[in-house]
Amino acid sequence: MLSFSQVNSHSPIKIKKFLSCISNHPTYTPDNSSFTSILNMHIQNKRFKLETTSKPVAIITAQHESHVQKTVTCAKSNAIQIRIRSGGHDYEGLSYVSDVPFVILDMFLLQNVDVNVEDGTAWVQAGATVGQVYYNIANKSKVHAFPGGVCITLGAGGHFSGGGYGNLMRKYGLSVDNIIDAKIVDVKGNILDRNSMGEDLFWAIRGGGGASFAVILAWKIKLVSVPQEVTVFKVKWTLKEGATDIIYKWQQVASKLHEDLFLRAMLTVVNETVQVSFIGQFLGHTERLLPLVNERFPELGLKQSDCIQMPWINSTLYWAGHPIGTPIETLTSIPKEPMISYFKAKSDYVKHPIPKDKLMSIWDLMIKGENIWMQWNPYGGRMEQISPSETPFPHRAGNLFLIQYYMSWKEDGIEVANRNIKYLRMFYEFMSPLVSRFPRETFLNYRDIDIGVKHPSTSDTLDMARTYGGKLFKDNFEKLVQVKTRVDPENFFSYEQSIAPYSY
Repeated sequence: MLSFSQVNSHSPIKIKKFLSCISNHPTYTPDNSSFTSILNMHIQNKRFKLETTSKPVAIITAQHESHVQKTVTCAKSNAIQIRIRSGGHDYEGLSYVSDVPFVILDMFLLQNVDVNVEDGTAWVQAGATVGQVYYNIANKSKVHAFPGGVCITLGAGGHFSGGGYGNLMRKYGLSVDNIIDAKIVDVKGNILDRNSMGEDLFWAIRGGGGASFAVILAWKIKLVSVPQEVTVFKVKWTLKEGATDIIYKWQQVASKLHEDLFLRAMLTVVNETVQVSFIGQFLGHTERLLPLVNERFPELGLKQSDCIQMPWINSTLYWAGHPIGTPIETLTSIPKEPMISYFKAKSDYVKHPIPKDKLMSIWDLMIKGENIWMQWNPYGGRMEQISPSETPFPHRAGNLFLIQYYMSWKEDGIEVANRNIKYLRMFYEFMSPLVSRFPRETFLNYRDIDIGVKHPSTSDTLDMARTYGGKLFKDNFEKLVQVKTRVDPENFFSYEQSIAPYSY
């Protein structure tokens, strides 16, 4: 990555003109005493918090839609790239790091959530976290919710535009399946809604990654129904206790269980062995849950004493790892600087159960790697019923579950980082015959630059984009390119894994 001094010397005249253009807007430059704290406030991966990491020319903390419009027009007229950041959870830091002169357009102050229970909708600004979305819905209704992620500090702008994956997906699909309107700023600085942007662009930003096409200002979401109380539970098994047999059976049944039940498998290394935690959420009471599970999956050993009933809003805190009894106001709090570690993540889709002998090999690799863990997230239910072309998100019927691989470490130093990343890549390579193929499918929101990148300043970006585009979007990639060509032919909205127009 370029250092700030390298970026700053790259095009000083254009940078000076840009800063003059936005001089009356909330802007932080490296000379400002608050620059570092604003920059670090939403850096979620310590790999991109180093002195050697490229720094922006400026950070614009938009407080009004007009600030977004001005940032786009000023950046475009001076050929300066923008990186759009809402929650800062991009695993590869692409929302706040670049190899070319860039500014960060920070959306985190645009946090309004306007819930209308009467028509079952809400307008959510891009800087609102999913925790704030959940909190504001619960303030208006105990029987409404929205399908989104379990990490409550995710920013709505990026999370929803990449798909929005969560524990209501088997009942209601993804976030993008429940978005009915949007407000954006296009490449010309215009504010558009669904009607004025057109159906093709509205289709593209719901799962194709909004930052390839425009700046998302707000989403209009459709609320979904939940009972006044849901049931959550966690059941843990180790290898000595028979976890291999249980996870093998989980692969066969998790996607076929009742759509009201989401049963994640979390695989971690504990005391030099693998522990599998089955974490569940059921849209109903324990009395209805137990027969459903014990009939199809008795190996889990679920007991009434494992189950806890609570309002849906409290379950969002449970899934985020907070103790039972945590005040729901915690959903609205955002730390001034996140507690972060170094990490690298990858993803896979699984279409056939992984055989037991391969599971044993996986356990060995996990134990040797020490710092690696996996989430296995089940499919089925509503995800089987939505066409793969309904939105750009193509990973629908035919999948048993989605894997998230996650390698984290606390030690500083490039050698430690390289060793851990190398090990995760080796693990991923081992998994290749066990997961989807031709293409090997990948989830956009679990950002992974290993699947291919393009340099934003090169001219042959479309061919480069195809290397990752097919893995992320499958047959939807070409339609995304068509939309990109129409709305941003000069490729202003560009980053390492963005959609490129045909002219590039």
